[in-house]
Amino acid sequence: MTAIDHIRDDVAALPLWDGRPVFEALPGGISNLSFVATDRSGKYAVRLTRDFPFHNVYRAREVAVARAAHAAGFAPEVVYAEPGLMISRFLDAQPLKPDDVRRDIARIVELMLRFHREMQAPIGDYTFDVFAVNRGYLDALGSTEWTTLNERLEALQGSLAPVFAHHDLLAGNILDDGTRLWLIDFEYSGSGSPMFDLANLSSNAGFSATERDMLLHAYFGSGDFMRAHRAMEAASLLREALWSLVSARHIHERDVDYVAYAEVNFARLRDVLRDLPEAITP
Repeated sequence: MTAIDHIRDDVAALPLWDGRPVFEALPGGISNLSFVATDRSGKYAVRLTRDFPFHNVYRAREVAVARAAHAAGFAPEVVYAEPGLMISRFLDAQPLKPDDVRRDIARIVELMLRFHREMQAPIGDYTFDVFAVNRGYLDALGSTEWTTLNERLEALQGSLAPVFAHHDLLAGNILDDGTRLWLIDFEYSGSGSPMFDLANLSSNAGFSATERDMLLHAYFGSGDFMRAHRAMEAASLLREALWSLVSARHIHERDVDYVAYAEVNFARLRDVLRDLPEAITP
């Protein structure tokens, strides 16, 4: 019996089930283990994880945000949580793919605007500042290679009022049930610049210049935000690459080549920087 089998047995022994649940692996994600559990009452998403202090991720905060997001109408209901485990109702919905995101910009922006306007911090005063995160990762890695770039990207940002933001807008963290969109995975949610959510979404989904313009117009209506957005895309990709290198040192639950994933994001970062000569030259 594998360690995963033991974990499943422990989860199956919880008193919340109506009959012994059947588990299926849930694809997606590169740092946590997830399953679909089916019992006589329906389907549930089971998330097995732990605190990641090296990423400033704490599961009590994640659960609190997930519950607040459900109360506000953005996320499925959390039916059970304990340290290292969160069980939510399984939505009959499809995770988006990058192509879906690019085709449905207006609808996704409407979701983002509602989330940024209506969500309130449910616990503490956690702030996500990608530039501070990057500095922390560089310190942890003992590297100064990207320090100057990070500072120049930060200098290209304007002063937008902070919002409560998601901060992990991979396409797969947005679900479509055919009627409406949902959000999942709130590990990094907290106060921050709305520009990060916009740039994180577009960089993860590989937006074209036209699609980036559509995104910014849909969100802001008017104003010149393209340079700041492109710089934030670069900061987001830098953060994803550094996140991967830090993960390689600390996360061993998943069979993931984090170093290779970092190289993919460094390559994408270099593509973005071709549009930002002021970020790479004095």
